[in-house]
Amino acid sequence: MPALGFGTLIPDAAVTISATRGALEAGFRHFDCAERYRNEREVGEALQTGLAAGGIAREDLFVTTKLWNSNHRPERVEPAFEASLERLKLNYLDLYLIHTPFAFQPGDEQDPRDQNGNVIYDRDVTLLDTWRAMENLVDHGKCRAIGLSDISLNELLPIYESARIKPAVVQVEAHPYLPETELLEFCKEKGIVFLAFAPLGHGIRPGPLEDPVIVAIAERIGKTPAQVLLAWAVQRGTALLTTPRTAARAKENFSISALPEDPFEEINRIQTRQRLNDVVRTGSPGFIPQGT
Repeated sequence: MPALGFGTLIPDAAVTISATRGALEAGFRHFDCAERYRNEREVGEALQTGLAAGGIAREDLFVTTKLWNSNHRPERVEPAFEASLERLKLNYLDLYLIHTPFAFQPGDEQDPRDQNGNVIYDRDVTLLDTWRAMENLVDHGKCRAIGLSDISLNELLPIYESARIKPAVVQVEAHPYLPETELLEFCKEKGIVFLAFAPLGHGIRPGPLEDPVIVAIAERIGKTPAQVLLAWAVQRGTALLTTPRTAARAKENFSISALPEDPFEEINRIQTRQRLNDVVRTGSPGFIPQGT
């Protein structure tokens, strides 16, 4: 898996296509998708255009998508996977993730709610049930690896211990305000890729991009705050996802280099602690615009 990944959580269809093409042109080869984003067709179209243009083979790409909460029942896992594969216009996936450890009421409604507006959870399926169905996808050969997203270490441990096929990747929010050090150390120990989303703070203001430590380091070493944050993420041993909407920003985010040791340690000493997305507690991703 390339350490620098392009996240495709973009509400607008046209922007999804142009941004994905821009990321390809900038050098990104790792693309992170999800059934829940409702734009797999647009991502697939952009990737196919890039492949058809020549110079990029399917084997050069690392494509991930995710099983949504309403498809956790074992009998729904393979149909959901196949539907994503069809929308992406691919014949295999490099990685398939369980989007969150929460099971919602099974069905086509991605955000099932009761009359009071509360999420309807599915209490009759366990995360391990879903994981067993994920393992079957690897057995069938269309899925190279499987993993989990938006999960805590406490939720990960029983799955890891019971899994026949161990999680290859864990994708969670991580940045200097939420370093997830304990989970990162576990992943390193077990050979699991720790994949950080929102490494720039997902545009939340104020956030890591405006942090005085980050801004001062950027000025000192002649980089942008974004480049500093992304370099820090890679240097500490994580892969990462970023979602540049323009070709220029894609080039900026792709052009990172190692930080000197002192700035790296300065970032490690930042004391602010803030989770930006509460999905690990609810199963409802806070970054996805309501009504999509």
